[in-house]
Amino acid sequence: MSSFFDKSINYGHRNRLRKKFMRSEFDCFNEHEIVELLLTLSIPRKDVKTIAKTLLKTFGSIKGIFDASISDLVQIKGIGESTAVALKIIRAINSLYLQEQFEGQPLLNSVDKVFMLWKNRLSSLAIEVLEIAYLDSALRLMKNGIERLETGTIAATAVCPRKVAEAALNRKARAIILAHNHPKGAAEPSDYDERNTRTIKIALQYLDIKLIDHIIIASDRAFSFKENGLL
Repeated sequence: MSSFFDKSINYGHRNRLRKKFMRSEFDCFNEHEIVELLLTLSIPRKDVKTIAKTLLKTFGSIKGIFDASISDLVQIKGIGESTAVALKIIRAINSLYLQEQFEGQPLLNSVDKVFMLWKNRLSSLAIEVLEIAYLDSALRLMKNGIERLETGTIAATAVCPRKVAEAALNRKARAIILAHNHPKGAAEPSDYDERNTRTIKIALQYLDIKLIDHIIIASDRAFSFKENGLL
C-alpha cells in the first residue's frame, strides 16, 4: 500500500511540475525543480528531488551538470548510464538547435552571437578540437554549416591548412570561420595558433575564399582573431 501511495505522490508532483512548465516555462521554477523535471524524462516512477539536489551540489549548476562527463554523472546515486546519456543528448540537441537557428543568417553582425555558438559547442570538451563554419557569398551560415574537422589531445590539435582549404572547396563555401578550444589553458592564441592561422588565410586567398575569423574558446572565455586585429 505504501508503495502505491508513494507512486501516487510522485506522479502528482511530476504532473504539477509539467503543468507549471506549460504555464510559464521556467519563470517560476527553483533550480532543483528544473533538474527534477529533466530527470522525470528518463527516470520513471521515482522521487528524483534528492537526486536533483545532489547533482546541483556536486556540479554547481545546471550548466555544470550538462558539462559533466558520463563517467562523473554515473557516480551520483540514482543516475544510471541511460540517464547520463539522456542528459548528454539534451545538451547536444541544444547545440544543434543553436546551429540551425543561425543557419541562413549572417554570423558577423555580432561577435557575441559567434561566441555563444561555440561556447555552447566547445567549452565543456576535455580535448582540443577544431571546427569550421561554412559561409555563403552573403556571409550567411550554410545549411549543416558547421563541421568538426580535427580532434586532438588535451593540449593540442594539429591543423593542416590544406585540409581546411579542401573542406571549404568541397562545401563550395565563399568564406569560413574557424573555432577551436583550449581545455586547460587561456583563451589567448599560442604562437602556433597565430602562425598557422596566417598560413591558412594565405592558402584560402589563392582559392578566393575568405577567412573571416578564428575563435578560441577556453572554459568561460573566448578570443576573436578579428576583434583583436590578428586577421
